[in-house]
Amino acid sequence: MQTHQYQLCFTTPAFLGNAQQQAQWRTPPIKALLRQWWRVTVAQELGYDVARLRQREAALFGTAADDGYSRQSRIRIRLNHWDEGKLKDWPRDDTVTHPEVSASVGSDLYLGFGPLEYNKASRGTALKNNAAIQAGANASLSLAFPEANTPTLQHALWLMDRYGTLGGRSRNGWGSFSLQPADAHTAALEGKTITRDWQQALQLDWPHALGSDTHGLLAWQTRPFDNWPQLMQELARLKIGLRTQFTYELDAAAGDKQLYNKKGEEVGIAHGHPQQRHWLAYPVTHHSVSAWGNNARLSNSLRFKVRPAPHNPKQLVGVIFHMPCLPPPSFTPKRDAIAAVWQQVHAYLNSNDKLTRIPA
Repeated sequence: MQTHQYQLCFTTPAFLGNAQQQAQWRTPPIKALLRQWWRVTVAQELGYDVARLRQREAALFGTAADDGYSRQSRIRIRLNHWDEGKLKDWPRDDTVTHPEVSASVGSDLYLGFGPLEYNKASRGTALKNNAAIQAGANASLSLAFPEANTPTLQHALWLMDRYGTLGGRSRNGWGSFSLQPADAHTAALEGKTITRDWQQALQLDWPHALGSDTHGLLAWQTRPFDNWPQLMQELARLKIGLRTQFTYELDAAAGDKQLYNKKGEEVGIAHGHPQQRHWLAYPVTHHSVSAWGNNARLSNSLRFKVRPAPHNPKQLVGVIFHMPCLPPPSFTPKRDAIAAVWQQVHAYLNSNDKLTRIPA
């Protein structure tokens, strides 16, 4: 077994909690994230064969089974503290304009609804539960694993540092962090971004690579910002723009039904078939798909990450990257329709003068 120590530092607040829904540093989410990026590291080598991937994953990360083939994990993870989060009063956030909402909405609330909620008294954003882990909080992370697995696991750790986030609403950039060697005995993280042509990636229904096209990696970067609230406001504007370019229509021929409240006011549409924006993520407020119901969940494969700025670590940049994959079979995905939607999203991001395309 080899031991490696890193300093994990959050660049944005993290909604990372325990069973009592209180913010707390914990190792299980870190191990789960390592597991996700390890899959990306080895997927291509295994020919994207899920059975082979599960077999190798069980041998390294362990598995619990009823058939007698349970295995203990060969990876040990430790934090030097399990402190509770100290961010208890959410800073007042600026608002952003949403073309489908009559009043301006808090930028943090738009990206963090769930862990964050609207406070009627202050007319601003507030934490739903007791606290969050504040930006700038750090801990020493120790990992021990077999020497033979060092190359793939260190590559996965590099991908975590470049693209990983932890906790609730982490795909929107919350819980972004950096990993740095904590001592002279731990080598600096090195690796390369695992990419695959984004249309080929739509052949699989699980995230296994970052997307690429003829111009390279499907990743974009914002300008540098002095602090995370300003940057998260910019990311909120970008997400609103790329989503609302897809408008909804009432298509009676497709089985769409207008919904009304008790006052007879229009409050949404129950769609007979999914429209373009539904393929980005689901559910969508006031726009359900009858065949999917209200309990179905489709995660957005476009993700946000906040990093220290390349030329000035005191500033921050936002990174938007695409990990394309097909929705699960339960959504009866239409691959051509989904590809058309993502092609339009890529074009929107490419044409945005506030973003720059970044190399792998």
